[in-house]
Amino acid sequence: MKPTRPTALIADDEPLLRSALARLLTETWPELDIVALARNGREALEQFKELKPSVCFLDIHMPGISGIDVARQIGRGAHLVFVTAYSEYAVEAFAQGALDYLVKPVDQARLVETVMRVRERLGAAQEAPDIDVLLDKLEARLQRKTAPEPLRWIKASIGQSVRLIPVEDIDFLRSDEKYTQIAWRDDDGKVAEALIRTSLRELLVQLDGTHFVQIHRSVVVNMNKVCHVTRGENETATVSMKGRTEKLPVSRSYLHHFKQM
Repeated sequence: MKPTRPTALIADDEPLLRSALARLLTETWPELDIVALARNGREALEQFKELKPSVCFLDIHMPGISGIDVARQIGRGAHLVFVTAYSEYAVEAFAQGALDYLVKPVDQARLVETVMRVRERLGAAQEAPDIDVLLDKLEARLQRKTAPEPLRWIKASIGQSVRLIPVEDIDFLRSDEKYTQIAWRDDDGKVAEALIRTSLRELLVQLDGTHFVQIHRSVVVNMNKVCHVTRGENETATVSMKGRTEKLPVSRSYLHHFKQM
């Protein structure tokens, strides 16, 4: 019986880099069938579920669902190679060798080394490693390297005045069409809300990632204010906040934040 050829998925939101990596892989690894080219994390997950490639090349920084979030959902389903623009970060973060990486723009010599390692794993029928702990460390390192000084206050217009809302008082943030809803506690501990024009995406990169996490494409919560999490169907959940009646949705892509709860 003819041996099955290895297959690959490439996910990168930059078309030129996506095409360049596909071309280099074709030259370096002729036996590899590139079965999918994804423009973002969501496409990567859809194509992975449909095609089940044996190797996935994932750009770490993609809009919506990052390469790290994609990797969490793929788990041991494929051998993973991350693609990153942060060379020093990559060298440090991947030192354990459980995962491989390529630095943009991709160097062919480095690609040859990576291909050799992945081919050895496939040839030896090695199971892809359990990477959850490593991904947590990578995500933390990346946040430390790229995040600006966290916000301490958010300005919101309430009536005729401008309110300075301390970030630590915020329970959650939720996108609302062109606005972002800020839900917080006032000086008396009473629940309060305000709308600001800054997008949720812009705010998220300025908030302290050790306390504020995204749980849905439209919701970010302060983990210090979470009361409990209720599991739902199809790998979803809802979050209840201390002293509030809202049930905030948790989508499958972000359920890993509550694995230990």
